[in-house]
Formats: sequence, C-alpha cells, structure tokens
Amino acid sequence: MTTKTAELSMAIFLLLASIALMFKSAELNIGWIPGRGPGAGMWPFYLALGMALTCLATIFRWYRRTTPQSRNEDPFLSPETFPIVAITTVALIGLLVGIHIIGIYFSLALFIVFYVGYVGRHSWGLTAALAIGTPVFIFCLFEWALTTTLPKGLEMFEPLYYPIYDLIY
Repeated sequence: MTTKTAELSMAIFLLLASIALMFKSAELNIGWIPGRGPGAGMWPFYLALGMALTCLATIFRWYRRTTPQSRNEDPFLSPETFPIVAITTVALIGLLVGIHIIGIYFSLALFIVFYVGYVGRHSWGLTAALAIGTPVFIFCLFEWALTTTLPKGLEMFEPLYYPIYDLIY
C-alpha cells in the first residue's frame, strides 16, 4: 500500500466511524438541558462531527493533491518502521485488556512505563513522573471534577479507591 492510498483509506475509514458515532450519540440528548447543562450525547456528537469535517478536508486535499502524502507513491510502511508499529499495536491492546482487569489508572501507568521507559528509552525519572502524574491527573479530572467514574477493573480492585473517595467526597 502506498502512502497516498493509506491517507485516503484512513480518511474514509475515520469518516465512516465518525458518522456512526454521530448516529449513536444522537440516540442520547445532544442539546442543552435547561438547569442541567449539556445532554449526555452532546460532547461525543460534536467531537465526532469535528472528526468527520476533518476527514472531509483530508479527502478534499487528497483529491486536489495538495499535500505531500497525497502525491507520495512510496510504501506506507517501510521494513524499518514495522517493528515499532507492531510494538505499539501490542502495547495498546495490552492497555485495553488491562483496563478490564486492573482498571484504567493502573493500566495507564504500566503502559506509560513500558512505552516511555522501555520503547522510548527516556529517563526513569521522567517515566516515573509521567506514570504517576498522568493517572493522578486523569483521576482528579474525571472522578473528582467531572464526577464521572472510569473503569476500575475487577471488583477486587475497587476497595483500593475507598480512601481516596473518603478524601474527596
């Protein structure tokens, strides 16, 4: 597959996914609810709409051949880049599986340790800061500020969060 073909294929795929997300989000209220705020489908709908518009712009630019990628006949994935793509794919699948087993916060920390520390070969100080700081930030944002719970994994991991809940509620 050439870079030119990959750009068009991905734009079409993401456009179709955006349209599907817009239809799914529209099953919920996508408007403003007086006294409550945005409906449950508002943010997903408008984010998907933005993604769809971006995909249409990409397809238009591909058609006009205005980007270097839209004129590039080189192979999309060179033999040198295949290993990093494979490692990234496996790591992301591990992250998704881990979310269901040990929850998003611990899975995200392990993913960052693997990807930043091992794959990226960054310092262990930076890796530790990101592996601790990112889940803490995400927790504070979703659980505390937005009062939206994220997956905690299997039931046996839920009690680990009780002391934190006692502090913030």
